[in-house]
Amino acid sequence: MSPEIPDFYQHRTRIRVCGLCWQNDRLLMVNHRGLTSGNFWAPPGGGVEFAEGVHDTLVREFLEETNVKIKPGKLQFACEFIHPPLHAVELFFMVDYLGGEPGIGTDPESSADNQLITDVRFMNIGDILASPEKERHGIFRLVRTLADLKNLSGFHRI
Repeated sequence: MSPEIPDFYQHRTRIRVCGLCWQNDRLLMVNHRGLTSGNFWAPPGGGVEFAEGVHDTLVREFLEETNVKIKPGKLQFACEFIHPPLHAVELFFMVDYLGGEPGIGTDPESSADNQLITDVRFMNIGDILASPEKERHGIFRLVRTLADLKNLSGFHRI
């Protein structure tokens, strides 16, 4: 893990919102460096700021990370990640793709010369699951198919 990640997020419970943005049975994914020794693929999302609504956070995070405009939909499922010094509660929403060409955005918590986002693209579930388990978000340990992910509900500890 990149040294600046625990420094910024350590020993705090962070509330995150993430979006499941589908296009022709492919999911929009963001690749981050520094979270593992290799790649780390996850749906777009990020931390809720004080006094910011979760839907507003989701819209902001998609624009920041992917240059894509979305409309938040229903809450699909939630999960909790506890691996000290990190702790996050994540709310996953279905989102509607409104436009914008997916591209590498920015992470405002990182300096311009130390950005964490290295790739943004729509991926099919087979390609996501073909990547090493440690290089993809923990929700992908809960599913084997596209239908599994689209039907995932409830609360999960990952």
